[in-house]
Amino acid sequence: MKRIPLLLLLAACAPASEPLPPTLEDTCGAREYGDLIGQDVTALERVLILGPVRVIRPGDMVTMEFLPDRVNFGISEDEKVIEVSCG
Repeated sequence: MKRIPLLLLLAACAPASEPLPPTLEDTCGAREYGDLIGQDVTALERVLILGPVRVIRPGDMVTMEFLPDRVNFGISEDEKVIEVSCG
């Protein structure tokens, strides 16, 4: 029981996590692919994208690093593009 207050004190001293980067800027050119929203995921096969790309389906595990030049495509359970963003 004597260790609990010590653990709480140490937890309070932990550095605060860094704030998430702003995602409002179009640093990767995501607007260029906005017309793909609502289309079947196979539409991505017809688009040439020069640079890093990440396709994220429901239940996929994704890393938390933010790459401003990477285009992320969010895919719905029915295999439709539902989001295009940078990061």
